[in-house]
Amino acid sequence: QVQLVESGGGLVQAGGSLRLSCAVSGRTFVGYVMGWFRQAPGKEREFVAGIRWVSGYTDYTDSVKGRFTVSRDNAKNTVSLQMNNLKPEDTAVYYCAADQLPIGSIWSNHDYNYWGQGTQVTVSS
Repeated sequence: QVQLVESGGGLVQAGGSLRLSCAVSGRTFVGYVMGWFRQAPGKEREFVAGIRWVSGYTDYTDSVKGRFTVSRDNAKNTVSLQMNNLKPEDTAVYYCAADQLPIGSIWSNHDYNYWGQGTQVTVSS
C-alpha cells in the first residue's frame, strides 16, 4: 500500500515562496509518476506538476511554468514542489498523488490511485 503525506503549506503574501513536501512509502516506484494537484473552493481539482520517479522527467500546467519546480529525492523518498512568486490565484488545497503510468500517458487527467491528505496554501494579496 502506497502512503503519501504532504507538509509545508501555509499563509504567504503574494510574491512569496513556499515549499511543499510529500513523503512517500510503501513500495518501490519504478514506472510511477508523482503528481501535484490543487483544488480551490468551488473549483475542480487541477493538475499542477508531475515528475516521473526514475527518470526525473517533469511536466507543468501552463499557469505555474517558470514559477514552480517539482523535484524528487529518491534516497529520502520525498517529492517536493517549490513554489515561487506566488499569486492569490494559487490559493488552494494541494495534494500529492502517485500511480504507475506508461510512457506517453497524459498525466493531467489520469485517475491516480494514491493520494495524500492535502495541505492548505493561502496567498494573500
